[in-house]
Amino acid sequence: MNLNKRIKENKLEQKLWEGITQYPNEFVEKYIAQGYWQGQTLSEFFIECAEKYADQIALVCGERQFSYRDLRNRIDEFAVYLNQKGYQIGDSVVIQLPNIAEFFIAYFGALRIGMRPIMSLPAHRHAEVSHFIQQTHAKLYICADKFMGFNYRNLAKECQKRCDSLKQVIIVSSRALDTDENEGFDTWPDTSKFQQQRIVPPNLTARHVAFFQLSGGSTGTPKLIPRTHDDYLYSVRASADICELNQQTKMLMVLPVAHNFSLSSAGSLGLFYAGGTLVLAQDPSASNCFALIKQHQISHVALVPALAAAWAEAVQKGAENIFSQLEVLQVGGARLADALARQLIEQYQCRLQQVFGMAEGLVNYTRYTDDVEQIISTQGSRISPDDEIKVVDDEDRELPLGEVGHLLTRGPYTIRGYYNVPEHNQNAFTVDGFYRTGDLVRINAEGNIIVEGRSKDQINRGGEKIATEEVEQVLNQHPQVIQSALVSMPDPMLGEKSCAYIQWRMDEQDPSSIRIGMQLRQYVQAYGLATYKIPDRIEFVEDMPYTALGKIDKKALRQRLVA
Repeated sequence: MNLNKRIKENKLEQKLWEGITQYPNEFVEKYIAQGYWQGQTLSEFFIECAEKYADQIALVCGERQFSYRDLRNRIDEFAVYLNQKGYQIGDSVVIQLPNIAEFFIAYFGALRIGMRPIMSLPAHRHAEVSHFIQQTHAKLYICADKFMGFNYRNLAKECQKRCDSLKQVIIVSSRALDTDENEGFDTWPDTSKFQQQRIVPPNLTARHVAFFQLSGGSTGTPKLIPRTHDDYLYSVRASADICELNQQTKMLMVLPVAHNFSLSSAGSLGLFYAGGTLVLAQDPSASNCFALIKQHQISHVALVPALAAAWAEAVQKGAENIFSQLEVLQVGGARLADALARQLIEQYQCRLQQVFGMAEGLVNYTRYTDDVEQIISTQGSRISPDDEIKVVDDEDRELPLGEVGHLLTRGPYTIRGYYNVPEHNQNAFTVDGFYRTGDLVRINAEGNIIVEGRSKDQINRGGEKIATEEVEQVLNQHPQVIQSALVSMPDPMLGEKSCAYIQWRMDEQDPSSIRIGMQLRQYVQAYGLATYKIPDRIEFVEDMPYTALGKIDKKALRQRLVA
């Protein structure tokens, strides 16, 4: 090999691993030997799917339909376009698109030439997006024109001002943009002229980082999660098998397509692996999605608890019961209230699957063979026998089975460190590679996980620790509580007190809000919770605020208390 070529390749390899915590060799060998890691890149994965299911409908986006062959051709054409623009292996691209076909074309097109997508969500704004660009030195930003009333062109202009690395912005729009609107931007390209051209596969292995997901915390700027081809595809394949997806599966994508839940649990990639059809929904409202479910004879839907509650409320108010028409409703992203789970199963004849996981790795599913009480009251069991789990106390001492503690995990698809934040990684991971999830859980005798809350959501009330989700579970069982959120509020004597935000189902006989608040406190007390767990304050809201990942935004609720 030519010396200059070898030096160039060594420099590239060094660049590809900068800021990345790699799996130790002993675990690499183990995961390969067990068949978890199969040495296939995500680009190779989709090509295989496209060849296997060529004439099947892969994607429905409004009035547009794409067969697997069509989608592969569009991806290949976009990859040629990116290549001709000068992008190379290891270059980063921030993709911030709603649920439209161009997301998948951009994602797989970038992977095709060895670029590394950063999976921004539509709800992110310039502080987050510019951070992603700056941290990865991203050269390309792909975003929508407008979505849900927000103008992304203004966001893009702000990023251009802040980010020296940014060389190009591509705007995806369903309308023709005026010259002044499009100044400094490119529109989504017509790639039909590249139909006969193909890209030479990049010199990458499945061990390399494929793309970056984002941590789901509700405070601070999201951290970047490096996902390798090998580790991510294991999760995709195993999830699709557990969820029993096949060529007849028709999945409605309601949550943001870039969300880890939407992508791999079993999500769009699991669906492509099985040869099914993905129908994209940009509006998650019950009225829009119920119509799409009927129109396309949808079999599978994944929701976060807040959306599940909203859809159940719509049915309760007279909408057709679509839950009974689905083969499976997945609910994940946060703890599903037992009361709502029971309502979905018993009242609405829903086949429910609970999902508990994180973009950092570990994913758990209730199985279709679990008994009803397990499905109602637990968040499932791990994908892999090599998903190692510990439940520990504040001193990292392992706790007996059934006790509540901090969840730690490592395994064949759980990362070993966030991207380029060594100081944070020292606290987020143990010295032997276990990820500190931040979840408070217990494990029952059957091996299923029950999520009791988040350690960061704990309220320290004069030294007494309150797991917020424990109280929320009780409140949510009240027949007039749609959903609740317990947050801390500062107190000069105790340090912290608790405030419960309540979304209330109104009744003609309702007394005043003060009387309702008193009744709710009595309700919690009668349930048998300790006195210190009874909310100190109760506030009623028409709607809850949500984070980019569809979780109740407790940071925003806490801010209301000091506003």
